[in-house]
Amino acid sequence: MKKLDSAFYNRADVVKIAKELIGKVLITHFGEVITSGRIVETEAYAGAIDRASHAYNNRRTNRTEVIFQAGGVAYVYLVYGIHQLFNVVTNQKDTPHAILVRALDPIHGINTMLERTGKHRADYTLTKGPGNVSKALGITTRHTGVSLLGDEIYIADDDFVVAKKDIIATPRIGIDYAGEDAKLPYRFILKDNPNVSGKKSQNA
Repeated sequence: MKKLDSAFYNRADVVKIAKELIGKVLITHFGEVITSGRIVETEAYAGAIDRASHAYNNRRTNRTEVIFQAGGVAYVYLVYGIHQLFNVVTNQKDTPHAILVRALDPIHGINTMLERTGKHRADYTLTKGPGNVSKALGITTRHTGVSLLGDEIYIADDDFVVAKKDIIATPRIGIDYAGEDAKLPYRFILKDNPNVSGKKSQNA
């Protein structure tokens, strides 16, 4: 299993990177506890020109400043005061691109994931949806800014091959406020994977 390096994250095409993350493995290693899952759903956010991005029009706040860092760090933010959402920062410094990881296919540490989420059995809801991804893998807002090149949180390639025909592009979910940008095909899913979030009509 090979950890993705800075060259993977520092590229300019956030949509391409979001697509290439499908099939990669997201891993957390906190103390002696390791959990991981295969990425099966992502969403790209294209920064200053993307009305759905927190950094639209180069908006810089205490929360969004991390997105302006060079690619290869985590951006974790809170929504509805409940869900903590894990994003991968990409591109060069001062170009605020990010990719939301929306769903995983669990691989390692499932019992730990069950404890973290308060679930009693490992059904498809365990890592379906971005809030569940972070909860299951123990990722919180305190991990914002953590390098994905380190050993706590990282993404790796285990030579799992995804056929191009099995990666489906769709509009992103829950961003109606973004106007025409809400229709952009910036969400990628692994075809027929039961862990993918969204309604059936959103996954075709």
